[in-house]
Order: sequence, then structure tokens, then C-alpha cells
Amino acid sequence: MTVPAILSERLRLPVIGSPLFIISHPALVLAQCKAGIIGAFPALNARPESQLDEWLAEITEELARHDRANPQRPSAPFAVNQIVHTSNKRLEHDLGLCVKYKVPVVISSLGAVPEVNAAIHSYGGIVLHDVINNRHAHSAINKGADGLIAVAAGAGGHAGTLSPFALIQEIREWFDGPLLLSGSIATGSAILAAQAAGADMAYIGSLFIATEEARASDAYKQALVEANAADIVYSNYFTGVHGNYLKPSIRAAGMDPDHLPEADPSKMNFESATSGAKAWKDIWGCGQGIGVIKAVDPVASVVDRLENQYLAAKARICGKA
Repeated sequence: MTVPAILSERLRLPVIGSPLFIISHPALVLAQCKAGIIGAFPALNARPESQLDEWLAEITEELARHDRANPQRPSAPFAVNQIVHTSNKRLEHDLGLCVKYKVPVVISSLGAVPEVNAAIHSYGGIVLHDVINNRHAHSAINKGADGLIAVAAGAGGHAGTLSPFALIQEIREWFDGPLLLSGSIATGSAILAAQAAGADMAYIGSLFIATEEARASDAYKQALVEANAADIVYSNYFTGVHGNYLKPSIRAAGMDPDHLPEADPSKMNFESATSGAKAWKDIWGCGQGIGVIKAVDPVASVVDRLENQYLAAKARICGKA
């Protein structure tokens, strides 16, 4: 399997911290990159749009400073998520800033557009596109994406319904490029399992919501500490696209999480929500892997734990072999 240097060199673990809507911001991204994993944020988190220029300047300058001070352990690269959907009126503006700052990795979602890929390729960046099925995967690669993020059942946010084993093996039948797996990955052993299944890297989101650097409310973080997989509901009601959400946040908004109506996917809009409670501000998204979250910790501690678990899992499997 072919993995570009940007996704393998300077990484302590084969992990991208997935871009978390509203929650990911420079403090979280910088902590992830300095800890040795790729940090990412959605361009739409920077509001107003002029703030994106400030964020990209802050991230690139701080990572450069860190690398000068720590040549023996330089930072991992960072990524920006672009929502490629007609409701995102900022795409052209935000894409232009990615080109200006030569963002190493761009993650495209909800639409595969050749022009986006061409813009990122113009300076040597790479594009990873998230998909929930094999058909979408073919489309993304045919339109010029460099790699894929397989968003399987149990993933936080907008997620698919396919088993990670089914999704990975179908994609690997024809695609030999960079492939990441998303869906309930919250331990080092799960990272190794993703690789064993055929993925190159793990894509981890919910675990990093419950960190000190995440821009989530204390109540949100504490809810993750107290919840488990049974507290997740899968619905398209809040954005028009199916996603996984915490039941307690839905109840707090005055709704019954077990009897949510269906939404009209054609009305999906990232500037509004179906009801007065907004996803992801009031209705909290997360995946099914949250049962292992026991406390709100610094990102560095979380990555340390993941690395220890990953190495222990490797040793255990190799010992059995």
C-alpha cells in the first residue's frame, strides 16, 4: 500500500485527529500536531471568514517555531476540512487561503469536486475525501482525490452504516492508496486493528472532544465521560444527513431521542438547523467509542496513552504469532 511521506514521516502514531465542527480550533490542532498526530479543523469553524486567515497564520507560525526548538521531535503536519456542498458559500474563499498557506492536507466532505483537488495539488498538498460506501469512494478517486477516509458505522458526526470490515475490504479490492478508517476508534489497540483490517491510519474524533484543549463546553466533555455506546442515537433530523449524537443532549433540548422525525436531505444547510437547537452546538455529536473515556485530559496525555496501548497491542499480537 502506497502512503505519501506527509502521512507517514514525523508521525508518532498513524492517526489523524478528525476535524470537529465548532470544537476544533488552533489550540486543539497545535496540541495534536505537537504530540505527534495530524491535527485538523473545519474551515467553517473560523468565524467570521476573515478569522481563517488568522488561524492558518497562527498554526503555521507556531508549528515552525516548535520545530526549530525541537528538531529531534518535530511536529506532525496539520489538515483543514472543506465542506464541498452547495450550502457552503465560503468554499472558494476558504480554499484560496488553503492555497495561500500551502495547507499540507485537505479533507473534503459532502461532495467530490475536481477543482478543489486541483487547487490543493497546485502546491503539492494532498486531498483525503471521506466516504461512507464503495460507490462514493470510486467517485472521489475518479475526481482526483489522493486518499480516502472510510467513515464506518459508529463514527461520530456524519457517519455511515457499514461495518468497518466490509467497507475497508471492498475499497481495498481496487484502491492501493492512502486509506483511513473512522468509527469508534478510541484506543491504541483499535488503531492497530484498523491497520490489520487494511487501513493505513486511524481517524479519531470523539476521544479528543474530552480534552482540555477542545473548544467544547464543560457539560459536553463531562457527558462523554459519563456516557457509553448505548447513549448514541443515529438520525438525520438535525442536519439532513445521518449522524451520531448524544441522547442526553437531545433530551435537554426537549426532544425524544428515540422518536425523532426524518429530515429532508435536500434542505441540508450548515448555517442553520432543523429546530431551535443547533447541531453541533446544542445537540452534541460523538461516536460509539466513548465508553473508554474516563476523564478530561490534556491532548498530550491522550496521545501518550494511545501510543502505550498501540505498542502493547503490537507486542501482544507478535507474541502470539
